[in-house]
Amino acid sequence: MDGLIRLEIDGHSPTPEELYFPALVNYGHLTALQVRSGRVQGLGLHLSRLASASLALFDTALEPEHARSLLRHAVRDTPDAAVRVNVYQPSPGGPLSVLVAVRPPAYPSPTPLRLMSVPYQRPVAHIKHLGGFGQIYWGRAAVEHGFDDALLTTPEGEITEAAVHNIAFFDGTHVVWPDAPALPGITMQLLEPLLPSRRATVTLEDLPLYTAAFVTNSIGVAAVSAVDEHVFAVDEALMAGVRQTLQDVPWDEL
Repeated sequence: MDGLIRLEIDGHSPTPEELYFPALVNYGHLTALQVRSGRVQGLGLHLSRLASASLALFDTALEPEHARSLLRHAVRDTPDAAVRVNVYQPSPGGPLSVLVAVRPPAYPSPTPLRLMSVPYQRPVAHIKHLGGFGQIYWGRAAVEHGFDDALLTTPEGEITEAAVHNIAFFDGTHVVWPDAPALPGITMQLLEPLLPSRRATVTLEDLPLYTAAFVTNSIGVAAVSAVDEHVFAVDEALMAGVRQTLQDVPWDEL
């Protein structure tokens, strides 16, 4: 893992035997977050995601305070970091294990992104699960074709999400989030109620109806300059407002 600072499983450095299961079995879920000065935006949402996905996938509870303590321990001397938390179950019906990977902090792209539409939908889209082969495959294909990320669509051309982002469009008045099966990203959850938002079905054919677009993920927000051959102007005022709105979201102490 490039730039890895620390890797812990259940609060300690893993043995080779403990790495065997997560290295070979891609069944589990995760959350990704940025830590600054020992604080996290939307910490409660991250902990709720870990708890609800654990019940959905394993019918086993993951106590939010336990997950929080493992996070706190992993970043104890790294106040600024990018952190990934994986949850899995080494033995069927047994206790859950929590892997925390700590890397240097990440920042959103300073330049607008170009997206390539692809006919792919994430299975069990509402869960941030492990083993995203399709996302990685199409994301790599997009880069090979000169784009920055893949934009996932249904066979009918309905836009759902990008490979590693949520996407939103601007109609001149409202920020429009695709009303389609997709992962409710934490940054999206933080921004949607604070912006003049609405949900709607958005297809590739609808793109000319929108004046701008942007993407969100755990790293932040970035403007979109193109989807396939459709070009979007970068709305600097919109992007400044979105970034300021996110910047104003409180940071929670780990």
